[in-house]
Amino acid sequence: MPIYEFRCKKCKNIFESLIFSSKEEKGISCPKCGSKKTEKVMSVSARRKSSGSSGSGGSSCSATSCPPGCSCH
Repeated sequence: MPIYEFRCKKCKNIFESLIFSSKEEKGISCPKCGSKKTEKVMSVSARRKSSGSSGSGGSSCSATSCPPGCSCH
């Protein structure tokens, strides 16, 4: 299921919404203030996956703090 995060430009509230098409995205309103001035934001999990070394999850670790199976080194 495609769940996206949005930020309200009016009250800065960040919320999630289930979106199946780009048409639905245009009608999204903030659940806090009701404003339709919203923007899609990149979720925290998406930022972690796209940054850093492969398999590191975006975390910074050293050889002494890596969990078992870490592939960042």
